Amino acid sequence: MTTPVLEIKHLDVDYGLGDQAVRAVRDVSLTLHRGEVLGLAGESGSGKSTLAYGLTRLLPPPGVVSGGSVVYHPPGGAEPFDVMALTPAELRRFRWAETSIVFQGAMNSLNPVHKVATQLLDVIKAHEPRLSPAARLDRARELLRLVGISADRLDSYPHQLSGGMRQRVMIGMALALEPQIVIMDEPTTALDVVMQRQILGQLVELRERLGFAVLFITHDLSLLVEFSDRIAIMYGGRIVEEAPAATLYRDSLHPYSEGLLRSFPALRGPRRELSGIPGSPPDLRAMPTGCAFHPRCPKAFDPCHEKIPVLGPPPDRAGPARTVACWLHPAAPTG
Repeated sequence: MTTPVLEIKHLDVDYGLGDQAVRAVRDVSLTLHRGEVLGLAGESGSGKSTLAYGLTRLLPPPGVVSGGSVVYHPPGGAEPFDVMALTPAELRRFRWAETSIVFQGAMNSLNPVHKVATQLLDVIKAHEPRLSPAARLDRARELLRLVGISADRLDSYPHQLSGGMRQRVMIGMALALEPQIVIMDEPTTALDVVMQRQILGQLVELRERLGFAVLFITHDLSLLVEFSDRIAIMYGGRIVEEAPAATLYRDSLHPYSEGLLRSFPALRGPRRELSGIPGSPPDLRAMPTGCAFHPRCPKAFDPCHEKIPVLGPPPDRAGPARTVACWLHPAAPTG
């Protein structure tokens, strides 16, 4: 997992224009490697979904990408290109074929008045018009079997499926054209924990079999610790820490990461008191000076109120590549 498939470089996303614009994503840089699961965690309003829709150019108005680039590396050694520079026709070919997305609230993303078959076949027909109707139908059956659903469910309407089955249909639809990247925006939020476990286990199996990379977005850090290869923590529109999943779980450096980890019970080891994080996320229209987390941070001191910490490798930790933006571990910025 050392070959990049997607490089997000200094991405800025605003809502609105001019002086009244709300900066929802600020100077975010992330690299997703081929075949990797990269988790993106943070509270509601931290900018996770805005980042996902910005990098795929799916932002509804008044959202706009105001800076940065998103470089995609095609398989087979083809020349990388910037997604932000694609024409509408090129972007249509890129979406779903190279990068697909399972939307937040995916259980309710299916059209209620069309059968599952119609919705799967529309995706395949739009991108692979040369396939015969019989071949498209065979592919739709294969997709349902891939996600553990009987092929006879193609004739069902969404309301005839359970929540977990509708979620699986959406995952199957995302894999219809065998993309290199699957972005999952809180895909298990509305499901019970048993169904969450089943779907995530199946997703891991599919990733190992098909080799796609996953950007998994959620507020539930406990899921990411077990499921992801690396985790990036987002707060106030910025990345505040990034590390391998096991490293972040054992030795989180940013107080916000530590607060998220202490907000859910440990599955193993001694019992500990859940502490959570006091206060509320910042208002993006009136961000605090300095580090955005300092009004809620129990470890804040003088520099936190005045200067924004840079995201870089912590000088006091050795080991796997990791970055943090915190004055407790001041670092020079990475490239």
